[in-house]
Parts: sequence; structure tokens; C-alpha cells
Amino acid sequence: MVLIRETAPDEWPVLRDIRLTALADAPDAFASTYAREKAFGEADWQARIAGGGSFLAYLPEIDSAEPAGLAGCFELEPGVVELVSMWVRPKARGHGVGAALIAAVIDWAKVGDATAVHLWLNEDNDPARLLYQRCGFLPGGERQPLPSNPHLYEVDMVRPL
Repeated sequence: MVLIRETAPDEWPVLRDIRLTALADAPDAFASTYAREKAFGEADWQARIAGGGSFLAYLPEIDSAEPAGLAGCFELEPGVVELVSMWVRPKARGHGVGAALIAAVIDWAKVGDATAVHLWLNEDNDPARLLYQRCGFLPGGERQPLPSNPHLYEVDMVRPL
């Protein structure tokens, strides 16, 4: 059973550690870089949490202490929530963690009366694309260079609510 909870302010070191692990594990999956976020201080991580929409996933049958994954979201524009920072530890993949994190973001968006959730993903990340499709996301039709590596491209997906 996957447990999802919004990140508490005192959990900023936990959020920092899993985010840096994600950036090191999958550098071409994110718009940011390990080097950029490694330089963040406590205030930066606290600000990320204070805005709401920062989620940690736990999979007790694998590890009850270490988060199995994370996702973040924020209101991109009125009615549209942006899903960001989505990542699941390799040992937790295939256990429903990604779908549970996406559901938490969708629930967060609905509370704010959003009409859609939007995201960007590396166009070569087929496992992520398939997960998002299973969760109701559709191609958005846009393509752009990945900010952290302009030699790669990302595409957008949208889930109507």
C-alpha cells in the first residue's frame, strides 16, 4: 500500500535528499540540474514546501523510513496545475507509487478548482509517458528543448479534470 502525504515544513531535509537523488538518477528527466539544486539552502527548500503541492510517497513493504518517490505541483495559471518533480526510486517502481503521486496531484488540483493538470516530459521517456497515459493524460501537442539539456526535447501532456 502506497502512503502519500504532503511534505511538512520540518521535512525539508527529506525533500532535499530525495530531490537530489532524483536529479542524480535521472538528469534528463528534469528541467533543473543536480548542481543547481545542490546549492539551495534551507530557505529555498522551505519555500518549495510553503507553496503547497509537495508530496512524498512511502511504500512500507519496501522501506518505511525512506520516501519511495516525490511529486510537486503548483498553479501554472488560473485553472491549470503544473505537475513537476515526479520521480520514483528504482526499487519502488512497478508498485503503484507513480499513480498514487499523480492521484495526489490531481486531488490537490481539484481542491483548487483547476480544470486541468499539465506536465512536460522528456520525449524519449516511454515508461513515464505510458504511466501518464494510464492516468488519463493526453498529448498536448507542444515540444520544446529540455531546459537542463537543450540537445534533448520534452513534450507536454494534459489531463482534463
